[in-house]
Amino acid sequence: MSPTSVLITVTGPDKPGVSSALFAVLTRHEAHILDVEQVVISGRLVLGVLVEAPGDPEGLQEAVEQGMASVRMHVEVLIGADATATAHIAEPSHAVVVLGRPVTAKAFAEVARTLAGLGVNIDSIRRIADYPVTGLELRVSIDEDNADAVGSDTELRRALADAAARIGVDISVEPVGLARRAKRMVVFDVDSTLIQGEVIELLAEHAGCAEQVRQVTEEAMAGKIDFAESLRRRVATLEGLPASVLDEVAEALELTPGARTTVRTLKRIGFTCGVVSGGFGKIIDRLVRELDLDFAAANELEIVDGKLTGRVVGEIIDREGKATALRRFAAEAEVDLEQCVAVGDGANDIDMLTTAGLGVAFNAKPALREVADTALSHPFLDPILFLLGVTRAEVEAADLADGLEPARPAV
Repeated sequence: MSPTSVLITVTGPDKPGVSSALFAVLTRHEAHILDVEQVVISGRLVLGVLVEAPGDPEGLQEAVEQGMASVRMHVEVLIGADATATAHIAEPSHAVVVLGRPVTAKAFAEVARTLAGLGVNIDSIRRIADYPVTGLELRVSIDEDNADAVGSDTELRRALADAAARIGVDISVEPVGLARRAKRMVVFDVDSTLIQGEVIELLAEHAGCAEQVRQVTEEAMAGKIDFAESLRRRVATLEGLPASVLDEVAEALELTPGARTTVRTLKRIGFTCGVVSGGFGKIIDRLVRELDLDFAAANELEIVDGKLTGRVVGEIIDREGKATALRRFAAEAEVDLEQCVAVGDGANDIDMLTTAGLGVAFNAKPALREVADTALSHPFLDPILFLLGVTRAEVEAADLADGLEPARPAV
């Protein structure tokens, strides 16, 4: 007698002993395991097991039903399940991360509809974060018969980016496999990325020309004027300020929410972390020490007789300079560029983000969002961890082990 395929689905409250009881029955009936999947959501267990029963599948069904009744679980048994379908299931090809505050049923339905329209199957879904945003990670695969509908990673990203814009969530798409897990370096822009606000504008407030500088900054970040020229124009307004202002501004910097958690977690799992900034080294040095960053590149203000001269000295870290610095730091750390993540918000970050294996536009101007691999639109840096497959539960468990208070506010 040829073996019969049997699909067993167990549901009920999650508790110890359920799997033990089920597999004890399967052992007695000498069943061969073909596939197993289990998920627990809000304390409810769903356990599916596909087996081959070498003989008496009806006897196996009766024994399974009795065994699950003994642990007060509901079970459904399908004799003659299609075992060949399991053998031909495509391995997940991409990880799709959906982030929102919240992720509504309507939003998720649009994501699912978009994937289905491209012939992309959702193989698994798991929640990776509930704070400060809700994060869902979908493992998806492309049906070979519908591969032409997707065409490329770029086309899949574009379709999901369009959906994200319509429904107000952030969506990231990355191929699964070693490439995703092999990321080893993260490079942050500073102004309006790792910190809140623009350092040059804080300095300009001391010089009484904040509005003038702010307008030039906006033009530069939108890509309307050359960054190097805009930097010179803005720095010129600082002429005559005492150098002590740099310390005052450095002390007043406010980190973007989630910055400490993000850097701390990345360094825990072996990442090299640093900053490449169009800002100023004397201010960023304090940030480097505070966050224990591994490297930094920034512009240098000329100081003569204890006062700012209104000039920048040395090579300017502009759009091209940021990409050059990324390459240099990656080479020094012996990290391939594909293993690098770059995070920024303005047009002068374009080259840096396109050089890195994963470019993340953070609350960015349109010019950067158009070329970035993914975009984040919420005012927290933590979601960068979720894009890399790190879960909120893992972050909090590591913090707790180190004696740190949870980042989320008390309820």
